[in-house]
Parts: sequence; C-alpha cells; structure tokens
Amino acid sequence: MALCNSTKPPKNLDEICSKQIAVVIPCYKVRKHILDVISAIGSECVAIYVVDDCCPESSGNWVSQHCTDPRVRIIRHEQNQGVGGAVISGYRQALADGMDIIVKIDGDGQMDPTLIKYFLAPIAFGEADYTKGNRFYHLKSVASMPRMRILGNAGLSFLNKLSTGYWNIFDPTNGYTAIHRDALSVLDLEKISSRYFFETDLLFRLNLAHGVVVDVPMDAKYADEVSSLSISGVFFEFLGKHLRNFMKRIFYNYFLRDMSAASFELLFGALLMLFGTLFSSYHWIYSSRLHVATPTGTVIIGALALLSGLQLLLAFITHDVESQPKIPIQRLNYGN
Repeated sequence: MALCNSTKPPKNLDEICSKQIAVVIPCYKVRKHILDVISAIGSECVAIYVVDDCCPESSGNWVSQHCTDPRVRIIRHEQNQGVGGAVISGYRQALADGMDIIVKIDGDGQMDPTLIKYFLAPIAFGEADYTKGNRFYHLKSVASMPRMRILGNAGLSFLNKLSTGYWNIFDPTNGYTAIHRDALSVLDLEKISSRYFFETDLLFRLNLAHGVVVDVPMDAKYADEVSSLSISGVFFEFLGKHLRNFMKRIFYNYFLRDMSAASFELLFGALLMLFGTLFSSYHWIYSSRLHVATPTGTVIIGALALLSGLQLLLAFITHDVESQPKIPIQRLNYGN
C-alpha cells in the first residue's frame, strides 16, 4: 500500500482504535502560532509534547503560561538540537509514557491538526508502520506552492527514492508524520540525523528495518510563517547524505544480509558500465589523436558492454522497486 486514498477521516477509527496516541510538536520561533495549533488537536490524542528547542521566543514558557490543555507537557532543551533532535526527545518521552502511535506536526501553523486521523488510520488498522504527508498529490495544492519549493522537492524526492528504497512515496521533506511504537522501538534513535535531514534519514533506517510506509495526501498551508529551511542551501548537503545512505542500503540489503540475483545484476551491471565507459573513452581519445577511424570491432565491444551493463542495472532497479516492505513491523511484534 503506497498511498492512503481516503477522502474523509474513518468514522470508526475511535471505536476500533484503543491506542494511546500522542503528538510531538518541535518548537523554534513558533510563538505566534503554537497555541492555535494545540487548540486544534482533536480528542483522539491523549498527550501533546511541546518541545522547546532552546527557542529564542521561549515558546515553552509561552505555552506553559497561556495553555490550559491538561494533555500538554513541556520538554525543554538547554541547547538547540535541530528539528530532528527535538522530535527524538518527544519520541523518547512518548515511548517512556507508553504511547502506541506518535504523530509529529510543526508548530508554525502549516500543518492542519484536523488531518491527524488520516495519518492514524493506516497505522491503527495494521496496514503501515509510518505515515507521512504528500503535498504533491492534489494538483490544486501543487499550484499554490512556490516554484523553487516544487523544483527542490522534486529533486530531493528522486534522491530520496534512491537512498531510502521507498520508490512509492514522494515529498520526503514533509514533516507531518505518524509512527507506531513498534517501528520506533527497533530504530537506533542516536544515529538518526538531528537536523533537517531527519525525516529522510528516518525513512532510510525504516527501510533497513523493513517498515511499511504510506503517503497521506494533504494540502499545504502558507501564511506569514517563515521557514528556516532553504532547499537551495541544503541541496548539496543532502546530496552527500543521500549518496552515503544509498551505499549503506545497497550493502546492507543486497550483500550483507541477503544475496540474490539482483545483487549480481547490480555488481556485473556496474562493472560492465565502468568497463564500457573506460574502454570506449580510451579508444576514442586514441583514435582522435592519430586521426584514424576506430575499428568496428572495438566500437562493438564498447557498445555491447555499455548496453549489457545498462540492461543489468535496469533489471536491478526493477527488483529494487518491487522489493518494498509489505508486512508492517507492528504485525511481526518484534521483541514481544
């Protein structure tokens, strides 16, 4: 299941879901919006963790002084740890308090808290371990997005597919998420990136644990909030981290923990592509310097190596696309 296509929140969710549901809200310069966000969170959530990530506006104190919601608990950081570090602090506390499903939304008002039920449904029904928002599903929503954000997310989404192995999801930087405690419990939270790469790095580690991820269509809201994330500013940083995670994922999944036909397709495909490129380049340069035509047999050898390598790599990609995790971790009851 790649996409939650529900058009309305499931009416029977409250009846069948006896889960303890919590919301984590990382706070940094969101004082203007945070109270409205908290007030819009529905009764299905029994705990709200407001994480003041050393906010210069003292968001935690602001909430403590002006919010009377008994579900709210303030977590304060003495030093700024980034959005990932703030969410992880909320995750840890939610696990310690026995929460079953933990939702993460931002405190800047861009994410509609009334959509939480959409994110809960696939997890509560045992169909997924992790759900995340997808702002690109509805064309109307895409039309309202800044062009730079659209282009940046498109590029990052492709890199995300390569590095995480989740070819069926989009909008990797979307921070509207929900996760089951069983999936969270098998992750090493210490190793997850604590800054803006947090959501993508979490997906990478979920794939290594064979977690099932589902996209939830949503509309983005843009008002007067100021985002501190610049897609152009982090693109090359993300590129390096994506490459690192891609290499790790391939090694772990196709050579360390398992070896299949796809492993050999990747290995021999890469070798043939490398050989074909080097062989053809050498003879092209050699012939150009001598001003002579490259022998037909030499051309055929290079072309055959390149085409064979390309075919093997495409076969590997097809296998990788079809190897999406299908059984949620929560149904396997790891550790229980």
